[in-house]
Amino acid sequence: QVRFVESGGGLVQPGGSLRLSCAASRFTFSFSTYTMGWYRQAPGKERELVAGITRDGGGINYPDSVKGRFTISRDNAKNTVYLQMNSLKPEDTAVYYCNLLGAGPRDAWGQGTLVTVSS
Repeated sequence: QVRFVESGGGLVQPGGSLRLSCAASRFTFSFSTYTMGWYRQAPGKERELVAGITRDGGGINYPDSVKGRFTISRDNAKNTVYLQMNSLKPEDTAVYYCNLLGAGPRDAWGQGTLVTVSS
């Protein structure tokens, strides 16, 4: 299984911004061929997809809850995917994960990075 490491989370006030990073191992082969996704899971809730990105860097799969506020991007040379989050709301509070688009419970998941939106 391909595994990724998330970083960049933290405490931010409502209306603030944060950028998350998702790094693949330096030993990962063919990262540029992966369709990637950012997911989040709030306490007591199921994990949900918040953004997907194609091999060429096109953003897809934004749910209505984040459209216009979140932007996904990638740098294939660095084996990294980013999630820019603007106008953050308390309901965005969750642990954020990255993985292959379509990954499920039986796949390998990292620790995620915690985003807390609170005043």
